[in-house]
Amino acid sequence: MTADALAERLAHAADRGRVPDLHGVVAAHRGEVVLEHYGEGEDFRLNEPLGHVRFTPDTLHDVRSVTKSVVGLLYGIALGEGRVPEPGEPLLRHFPEYPDLAADPRRAALTVEHALTMTLGLEWDESAPYTSPANSEIAMEFAPDRFRYILERPIVDEPGVRRSYCGGATALVARLVEKGTGSALEDYARTRLFEPLGIGRFEWTTGTDGRALAAAGLRLTPRDLLAIGRLVLERGAGIVPESWLETALSPHVRIDEDSHYGYQWYVGDTWTAAFGNGGQRIHVVPALDLVVAVTAGRYNLPDQSTAAVVVDEVVLAGIGG
Repeated sequence: MTADALAERLAHAADRGRVPDLHGVVAAHRGEVVLEHYGEGEDFRLNEPLGHVRFTPDTLHDVRSVTKSVVGLLYGIALGEGRVPEPGEPLLRHFPEYPDLAADPRRAALTVEHALTMTLGLEWDESAPYTSPANSEIAMEFAPDRFRYILERPIVDEPGVRRSYCGGATALVARLVEKGTGSALEDYARTRLFEPLGIGRFEWTTGTDGRALAAAGLRLTPRDLLAIGRLVLERGAGIVPESWLETALSPHVRIDEDSHYGYQWYVGDTWTAAFGNGGQRIHVVPALDLVVAVTAGRYNLPDQSTAAVVVDEVVLAGIGG
């Protein structure tokens, strides 16, 4: 299907109200951009209103929890350099500042992999709005020490058994990267990932402690998301070790009938993806040589189907996938 035909499919979906608050989409099939569209609407930097924005190829956009998947790539790069612990290593061994927590045998059994797969077995609830301290991720940001806050949560499950969505797990992975590399997360990302991908401009929102918000703080363009998706499609593109990426994008824990979780990435039967609140997505289909990047403004709303409609009803249906 031609680019014009895909654009028509997208316009038809918009006319039917199927893609509300779509801010941007870029899709590449067999290495060629086949769809690129930018909209307009109300936008936010996390909880800070930005007003009405007309989006362009150069407009940075919150990617929310797609940030987690980027952190997963950074961990893989650092692992290839021998700067972070292997997934099987005890997690608290690398947080010696909390000897009281490490003295608990059950906590001492936590591994780096439990953080990578969000199977820590700790009490964590992100079901409340991301504007409320009842949300564990927000409570973490208000805590005097975010890492102690995560690691001292009550133990509610056996580690490794059940995935519980946890921004704190990503914060721990990011801290391992910072500890091992001696660099701030955003600086390591700039030199080891973004610049090699040709991403010259980005923002990474920080918390009150000045640290980059590992769970949701990145701001990138749809073209940047496409570049990250291409890296995944190209098995690391010489930037992320291919052997590690293969492991990271393998199913490690089941989420539902249609998907598993790898190391900070979602894995289906035919696809790999990164998702973010509001309709942010990187969607990779290796068999079709396809990458789709979407940004949208459905933050915190019950219906966040805009990205799914773009991927499934516009792009995949349009190219016959």
